[in-house]
Amino acid sequence: MDASLKNRIEGMILGQFLGDAAALGAHWIYNTTDLAQQFPGGIQGFESPADGHYHAGKLSGDFTHYGDASLVLLEALAEVDQFDARSYGKRFVESIDPKKGYAGYFDAATRGTIENYKNAVAAGDADTYSFQEGADDDQLATISSLAIFVGWFVAKNGLETKTALLEQVETLTRVRQNNDRAVAYCQAHALILFELLNGRDVHSAFHRAESEMDAVGSFSVELLRKTKEAFDLKHKTVVDATDELGQSCPLICSFPSSVQATAKHNEEFESAILDIIRAGGDSAGRAAIVGSWIGARLGASNLPQQWIAKMSAASRIKELLAALLS
Repeated sequence: MDASLKNRIEGMILGQFLGDAAALGAHWIYNTTDLAQQFPGGIQGFESPADGHYHAGKLSGDFTHYGDASLVLLEALAEVDQFDARSYGKRFVESIDPKKGYAGYFDAATRGTIENYKNAVAAGDADTYSFQEGADDDQLATISSLAIFVGWFVAKNGLETKTALLEQVETLTRVRQNNDRAVAYCQAHALILFELLNGRDVHSAFHRAESEMDAVGSFSVELLRKTKEAFDLKHKTVVDATDELGQSCPLICSFPSSVQATAKHNEEFESAILDIIRAGGDSAGRAAIVGSWIGARLGASNLPQQWIAKMSAASRIKELLAALLS
């Protein structure tokens, strides 16, 4: 594989993990006044969750549930080097299992996916269950992990297979989110990542992806409108624009807020991630998306190495990346 492409893939995946880990302690605090009071020294990234927080018990450098799920996907693709919805879906529900020691947060997509699988098991259909019946959820569950899948697919198939990538992205999305809006937004995210891996700058990648947005089907008009709204707010701070576009988990809010933060900061990785966290709400999901975009543009060699060192799973991720891209 070309060294520059490998560097961009590594940067894309590391950037996704970094965004999530940096947001852990402040994640899902919506009131920015509360954020300022809880962190009087200002958000610096990698804060530890307080007692009573959604991620209480985790430590600085750990992941939210988004990062935990991403690590499951990275392990699956690095170890098996192929994607099958049934085998991956079964691995996911077995990995995110409190009976086997998982103590992280369960979002709606995870709860629904597990419940649907349990129903299939109870009905005696486990051996034929397709794992295309994920939760009817349009939030950040899959999109916050997608850089890993895109990186694996491009490493395996090259940069001339965009149509096949989008088809596979739909299959992956429906494992946990059997929802047409979630599929469309994940495909749009994949288009942007694909253009960044081609070596385009951030703005060119977005504009090229916009020209191909009809590939995501009936949600293309909504995505184009939301992306335009985000770029039109480039002059505002990330905090103010996120307040207008949306702090919350649904993709119709979180995706354009992510676009605005990227347009605002372009290639400034740390500034973009910290401003996203300071804007409150589902900052971890948005930071994972933006981290993957800017990480794909910059490449792993230009990411903040001191941040990478702070991640609890840094060594494991580097080991899996080596296997994924070998």
